[in-house]
Amino acid sequence: MTHPSPASEKQTNASPRTYEVRTYGCQMNVHDSERLSGLLEAAGLVAKDEREPIADVVVFNTCAVRENADNKLYGNLGLLAKVKEARPGMQIAVGGCLAQKDRETILRKAPWVDAVFGTHNVGALPALLERARHNNEAQLEILESLEVFPSTLPTKRESVHSGWVSISVGCNNTCTFCIVPSLRGKERDRRPGEILAEIEALVSDGAIEVTLLGQNVNSYGVEFGDRLAFGKLLRACGKIEGLERVRFTSPHPAAFTDDVIEAMAQTPNVMPQLHMPLQSGSDKVLKDMRRSYRSKKFLGILDKVREQIPDAAISTDIIVGFPGETEQDFQATLDVVERSRFATAFTFQYSKRPGTPAAELEEQLPKAVVQERFERLTALQDRICAEENAKKLGARVEVLVTAHAGRKSSETHRLSGRSKDQRLVHFSVPEGADTPRPGDLVTVTITEAAAFHLVADPTGAQDYELRRSRAGDAWDRAQADSCGVPGQGSVGTKGGVLLGMPALPVRG
Repeated sequence: MTHPSPASEKQTNASPRTYEVRTYGCQMNVHDSERLSGLLEAAGLVAKDEREPIADVVVFNTCAVRENADNKLYGNLGLLAKVKEARPGMQIAVGGCLAQKDRETILRKAPWVDAVFGTHNVGALPALLERARHNNEAQLEILESLEVFPSTLPTKRESVHSGWVSISVGCNNTCTFCIVPSLRGKERDRRPGEILAEIEALVSDGAIEVTLLGQNVNSYGVEFGDRLAFGKLLRACGKIEGLERVRFTSPHPAAFTDDVIEAMAQTPNVMPQLHMPLQSGSDKVLKDMRRSYRSKKFLGILDKVREQIPDAAISTDIIVGFPGETEQDFQATLDVVERSRFATAFTFQYSKRPGTPAAELEEQLPKAVVQERFERLTALQDRICAEENAKKLGARVEVLVTAHAGRKSSETHRLSGRSKDQRLVHFSVPEGADTPRPGDLVTVTITEAAAFHLVADPTGAQDYELRRSRAGDAWDRAQADSCGVPGQGSVGTKGGVLLGMPALPVRG
């Protein structure tokens, strides 16, 4: 389907066109954006340099769940209108859940957009952009069902040490607040052999950590008739040589079975970390949400997990202010949160989503009531986070080093990474010790604890262990490729060259 649009003149110079993918929403969108980047690079584009103010092609991978998602998109599109007018050849594309929902509305509100595609045809982006350039017309293509499973498409991963792997797409649940099933479709499962082959390919490319993705990962196997398939998949991941960390998100409490807990506990490379969405602690609200579990079942799952995995860090999602939520209902949520002792919680104020049953419910709560409850909930969870993190003081933890430093790294001279239970750890490197690369692993003792992170400042080299990894080697190679210089398999030792990474100031 085509719509009139300002012509996008073809570039005549020899330099490759640049692209930028802007991602909003969940981990599934992050993974889809890696696919979009891979597709664009396969089509001959290159990622925008940080020094370049704007790319030749800007792609928005959108979310329809988060509050004000549409306002954020159209606001950003508005900012690019004059930029595009002054830059012949620039193209703008919009994909993801909001594109699947709004469709023609996007081109009506922002006629300078060149291509709109949905959640089921991610692979069509390069062709839509080329068609828009050739025809001087905006291209709209929305499919109602999955065309090609996203994991068969080219990928440019954000991290060399970690990778996302989709095991399913879509969702068969009918939560009244959620628009995802209507935008992502019914659940579609990949075959186990395909998933394991992709994981093995990632590992051979240097990854040592994977996260299995699905709207409801623990219902994996329903399409091919094996209700125990997810637990079997976790155990199979444990047999992949070189794969050190396995995570997954997100499960659904109603389908979370004992065999999955046993697989987590008995498979060494499955990490002691679990994201288990609560949404509400009130049984009445859970019923209105059409969540097919109640608070007793939810708490029972947490008890079973901690019985078999005592050091498990459990996180959650909670919605505050669902239509009809009373003060008594909200207190039930606070009670469940207090008992659950979540390591962290993603808390949201309920907002109407057109097309969802909850949007039509009576007793929509005043904003002031929702805000006050939200503040009480976050204050409670912040206290719990601080208390749970304080229990880690003095503990020895293994940290997978990431390329992203903390906001205060220039002041503290610390690097950052994630522990096995996914806690954020900022650590310093003792004077005279070797500096790790992203993808390497360090073992350190926790010396400080805050609500949202841990700190490890070793007193000397004897309190700091560095284990170089294949992922660190892969990071070296990637940096060497980007710099056009030979790789050095053990970059980062004293007096060595840190490719693409600033020298680390040590603490005095």
